Amino acid sequence: MLREGEIRIPSACGLIGYINRKWKTSSGDHIISAMTVMRERGNGLGAGFAGYGIYPDRKDYYAFHLFYENIKAKEETSEFLYKYFDVVREEKIPTRKVKTIKNPPLTYRYFLKPKEEYLEEEEISEEDFVAEKVMEINSKIDGAYVFSSGKNMGVFKGVGYPEEIGEFYRLEEYKGYIWTAHTRFPTNTPGWWGGAHPFALLDWSVVHNGEISSYGANVRYIEMFGYKCTLKTDTEVITYIVDLLVRKHKLSWDITAKILSAPFYSVIEGMEEEEKNKLKALRAVYQSCLLNGPFAIIVGFSNGIVALNDRIKLRPLVAAEKGETLYVASEEAAVKEICQNPDRVWMPKGGEPVIGLLEEVEVLV
Repeated sequence: MLREGEIRIPSACGLIGYINRKWKTSSGDHIISAMTVMRERGNGLGAGFAGYGIYPDRKDYYAFHLFYENIKAKEETSEFLYKYFDVVREEKIPTRKVKTIKNPPLTYRYFLKPKEEYLEEEEISEEDFVAEKVMEINSKIDGAYVFSSGKNMGVFKGVGYPEEIGEFYRLEEYKGYIWTAHTRFPTNTPGWWGGAHPFALLDWSVVHNGEISSYGANVRYIEMFGYKCTLKTDTEVITYIVDLLVRKHKLSWDITAKILSAPFYSVIEGMEEEEKNKLKALRAVYQSCLLNGPFAIIVGFSNGIVALNDRIKLRPLVAAEKGETLYVASEEAAVKEICQNPDRVWMPKGGEPVIGLLEEVEVLV
């Protein structure tokens, strides 16, 4: 007879994120404890975390986190980085030995800024330049992968259960005001270090539970704008779509949610004329950005988090608040592991974004 925990459902990945709107920080072991409640939602083939506010002493520099398969890849990448960027620090990411983690890649981080001469020569924004160079490394340098590239934030991920990855990266030594986390049950792609969540570009990080059946259409569209989907996974393309819509096209999160998780045309037809026309126009312009299939995602960025379900809510997502802190997760139990008495708990509807933003005044504690 099968017992609880001995059978798992494909795409049962677990995710959680929270934000303290008043910039108060908590250590990484806090979110690790929440993830242990959802251990059975993964199978040990991928887990990861993203923390924001973790590099306050170098918050004006981009923090590149890299996996290297060998020293040759590191040497080639370092030469590339020192050519295009002013690097103020290069070091191994601090880790500790964990019995269950076998043969991890080389993990390094660089704190850097683009060289002004290249920005002026190419007449390009700093963020576009950084994104372009990340794509270039990941697509052209064999054995190198930039898995985090934002300011004052960092992704820490690998093959293992969440508590093992957290221990490996010594996550308890970091403090952040926004955290997201993921435990993975791979379905269509292998479990490997680069394939673990979160996926990140600049300050965006995405954790995802589900399966995007529109992947092919999404990739064809996003690659027209210069993005390169090198990892062949749906979470990667979600990250790039978010960057395009919010950073480049400067759309609000409410509008972005209506693109990613667009209402059915049958629903749109029953709306007031003004809203109907707006949503029809969005679907016409951004049809290829629609995420089809079951999903729940949490997007982290420099000043907030956004959680979103598919339009008929085929993956679980719960939200909760306690004072100035907003929580979103696959399970209420994970929230209550770190917030026993929330002021409010609710189930967001399909396609209804849950948005948490930092207050304007920064008060780090």
